[in-house]
Amino acid sequence: MASSACLKEFIKNNAPVILDGGLATELEAQGAELQADPLWSARLLQKNPQAIRDAHYRFLLNGADVITTATYQASIPGFISHLNASCERARELLMSGVYLAKETAKKFESGQQCPLVAGSVGPYGAILHDGSEYTGVYAEKMSAEEFKDFHRPRIECLVAAGADLIAFETIPSIKEAAAVVELLREFPNSKAWLSFSCKDGRCVADGGLFTDAVRVASRSTQLLAVGVNCCSPVVVESLLDSARMLLSPDMSWVVYPNSGEEWDTERGWLTSGEPSGWTPELSHTWVKQGAALIGGCCRIGPDHIAELRRQLKGNYKPLTSMDQT
Repeated sequence: MASSACLKEFIKNNAPVILDGGLATELEAQGAELQADPLWSARLLQKNPQAIRDAHYRFLLNGADVITTATYQASIPGFISHLNASCERARELLMSGVYLAKETAKKFESGQQCPLVAGSVGPYGAILHDGSEYTGVYAEKMSAEEFKDFHRPRIECLVAAGADLIAFETIPSIKEAAAVVELLREFPNSKAWLSFSCKDGRCVADGGLFTDAVRVASRSTQLLAVGVNCCSPVVVESLLDSARMLLSPDMSWVVYPNSGEEWDTERGWLTSGEPSGWTPELSHTWVKQGAALIGGCCRIGPDHIAELRRQLKGNYKPLTSMDQT
């Protein structure tokens, strides 16, 4: 786990930091069949780890400063149930997500700087495999302790494997967010960002106000950023604007929306044939609002990230394998 000072220095020196895009989107583009899989991209940690390395590599080739691990939908119970793995093997698989990303990031090390690896921690709803990470309906029936008991071993594995920071992402409810913020204190040397799935320009997915979500995040001294992901790009500006007075001085916005297309739990992403709502030009507005970490989520691939970097960092030419030694 990178130190707080190192992470803050990395963000300061590279702001706006370019995140990767949708890992599962890129894996599917290369032939992986993930749509009906309850483990989603985490299945490939056992089935095809090289595919994960290759996807990380393509995002880094196209300018990502940070890559996220293939652990969004990974959990100890999930691996035991769906892979018939032992508890020890399940932990090894979770940790391998960090190792794969770290191995790949190392190839892009330059001088004293290397791309960062964010350990992905998706919401409890993701393992339900019913799209409830976009509604948060399950939160009403769960206690804070139940949330913490579920997330604790995931964080333990990611931290032990050496993730530079934790990415709590697509969190649909303030209740779950409060639980993970509290849980993070059990890992005092760890830093994280916290991003919410949101239903519109004012509310997180379960209907709670985004302003209240930011208040919860601002209680933590371990969060480097709070923001939104896997929501439509068109609602980002109003969400950030609604909470602009609540952002802690030591915290930045993190923004990585999806393409703006609609998700159907049975049919997947519904493509209308209309142009994507995700346009790199929007990122300039987010930077003006204080976003220091910007990328993409579902349906956003390496080419999108290359264009995002060009928009924010000037004349960027994606690397080729010939450029790497």
